Amino acid sequence: MSRIRSVATAAATATTSAAARVNRRAFLAATGAVTLSAGAGYALGPGAGSGEATPGRAPVPMSRRAPAAPLAPYRSGTTLATVSAPRGPRGGYRRLGDGPAWDRVVRTDLADAAGNRAARRIPLAAFVQFTDLHLVDVQHPLRYEYLRAQTASAWRPQEALSVAGAVALVEQVNAMRGAPATGAPLHFVMTTGDNTDNNSRNELDWFLKVMSGGRVTPNSGDPRHYEGVQDSGLKLYWHPDAALRDADKGVGFPRLPGFLDAAIREVNSPGLNLPWYSTVGNHDSLPGGCYAPGDPYFAEFAVGGRKLMSLDESRGAAVWETVKKGHDPKGSTFRDILKSEARHMRAVTPDEARAPFTPAEYVRAHLDAAHTGRGPVGHGYTRRNLAEDTQYYSFRISDDVLGISLDTTDPGGHYEGSLGTAQLRWLERTLTEVERSGDASYAIVFSHHTSRSMRNLHTDPRRPREKRHGGDEVAALLGRHRSVLAWVNGHSHKNAITPHRTENGSFWEVSTASHIDFPQLARVIELVDNRDGTLSLFTTLIESAAPHRTDFTDLSQTGLAALYRELSFNAPGARSTLSGDPGDRNTELVLRKG
Repeated sequence: MSRIRSVATAAATATTSAAARVNRRAFLAATGAVTLSAGAGYALGPGAGSGEATPGRAPVPMSRRAPAAPLAPYRSGTTLATVSAPRGPRGGYRRLGDGPAWDRVVRTDLADAAGNRAARRIPLAAFVQFTDLHLVDVQHPLRYEYLRAQTASAWRPQEALSVAGAVALVEQVNAMRGAPATGAPLHFVMTTGDNTDNNSRNELDWFLKVMSGGRVTPNSGDPRHYEGVQDSGLKLYWHPDAALRDADKGVGFPRLPGFLDAAIREVNSPGLNLPWYSTVGNHDSLPGGCYAPGDPYFAEFAVGGRKLMSLDESRGAAVWETVKKGHDPKGSTFRDILKSEARHMRAVTPDEARAPFTPAEYVRAHLDAAHTGRGPVGHGYTRRNLAEDTQYYSFRISDDVLGISLDTTDPGGHYEGSLGTAQLRWLERTLTEVERSGDASYAIVFSHHTSRSMRNLHTDPRRPREKRHGGDEVAALLGRHRSVLAWVNGHSHKNAITPHRTENGSFWEVSTASHIDFPQLARVIELVDNRDGTLSLFTTLIESAAPHRTDFTDLSQTGLAALYRELSFNAPGARSTLSGDPGDRNTELVLRKG
């Protein structure tokens, strides 16, 4: 049985004093004397921070550098300080405000926690996980909003504001001055997939600009006005600008004149002030997040001038049943319905920017110098990925830690995932080499899918003879390697932390909620050596920088980001359990050193 206990406030004080007693490596990281991540090296330029010459500059002698400031936990802007929470009586549309903080919980499922570890520990790495941003073109013709009666994820009242919400998350990370548990520098941000929603080129461009900086106009089709379901006159959807008594206004959603014009207005992202890496998800690879790519009908429909906005409920139920069970990975049922409903579709403005992107185009876009931001070039992907038609890689997190990013999407279709044999063998070789060479002591694995959502063994059309492998096999492989400390992922849109114990070792699986569904969270993860034979992984959840309280008259970029959160809380049919239990949120996860 899991042994879980809350951390007292005194523990934070102990951590503060202990964090100042860092080892030489952490000290050098704080002063910038060495580069702890490959990404930081790209961001700073050749030789930066190492005493080596940078073109046009003389090296700064170590003796003349300012000493490091003592490290201290940084809680501002985290859920250790406050969390958005509903105000007023239950029932109907509820406004959000500042709520009570979430305490940190110590989990000792995999190792005991010594009482004096806070006085000994030294930081090894610290980074931020984004997941399931779902930057969405809400006017895209291939979207199936009309399945709202079958699943709340088909259409959400808040999703027209996904870009503004993601920019506010970037702003929150940029405002952080250190890691929440140790105060150590944050090394990078990793996105764990579903960065886009419809596998469309315009969404990919929006994502890259949000992360690396730029101006985004979250609109497609007619550049002058919105052409989606929210001005369709159908009561199935919330019509913020209209007096129509739609289903959402029936449960208290407000009328907000000017909302749709504001939603498609230009948004400015400062870009992350940290290096960032990218992992691919099923919505980045598959039309609708679930259909095998490459279908010419879907590709043509995506850029065309027709959009289906309503569907008989019985036909919708049939489509959703095939999606859920994975019985139609090529989308035959969906294609047939679109063809048969042609005369019921609404005319919209065609747009070539909505075209689907291929895996190679996804990698090439990351390698584009226009999207480098703070680096690294390619954000983990390299020219080798292009040459080998792959989307997985390894990278240096710190002197002691290797990062491994997997591609768990199944090109055969369906929203659940798996790995092909070639990738599984590469993962085995990579971990074996880490342990054999001593080049790094530990490994952290990143993927989109969780171990439980890797049950899709459809054949990859590009590799028809290659076997696919599910989450149980991947977890067993990771468990055979003592270097593996954590498997960090998303997909489920829910906070969940799962211990994995095997005969050879143990690791934590850390799954984080999405940034499209409430509670719209990202996660800071810190690795420390307790110097008592154990390690600890600290996980701390953060919200975006948008204020918890909203103002219905404020349709500025910041006001829209705040509305994005509040609308997601009130979305009809949304699951109320996505924040997870206390042991899935802000935690200290203890591990024995291998």
